[in-house]
Amino acid sequence: MARMLLVLATGFGIGVGSLALCDEAKNEVKRKIVSITDIAEKIDGKESKATVVEVTLEPGQESMPHRHPGPVFGYVLEGEYEHAINDEPAKTLKAGETFYEPSGCVHRVAMNPGKVKTRVLATILHPKDAKQISVPEKK
Repeated sequence: MARMLLVLATGFGIGVGSLALCDEAKNEVKRKIVSITDIAEKIDGKESKATVVEVTLEPGQESMPHRHPGPVFGYVLEGEYEHAINDEPAKTLKAGETFYEPSGCVHRVAMNPGKVKTRVLATILHPKDAKQISVPEKK
């Protein structure tokens, strides 16, 4: 566990610049890659990376349901963040609170229920060969 925390802390410290992910639509949630780091742990027996992403949601804005190919550890930097996975009830988190998503679960609610901007820092652990770190949920 201590080794994992050290690896994650290292991932936060090593930056690759402020690469922006391509927004699919004009009103799409803003995502900015903060860092991408190789990690020692394997996911499903595969070499892995930790990608740290800053997600910004304007008031009332929400992300479409999606999945991640590995676990996600999130931290609300500012504002309020409504979050729900699978069939769990939605919870509203405030700045300073954290959340966890197991590999492959459906992140069905990700929205800003407040009146000010929300920023979330998410660390996604994933296989190096993952084509997408956020996969839209099929209807």
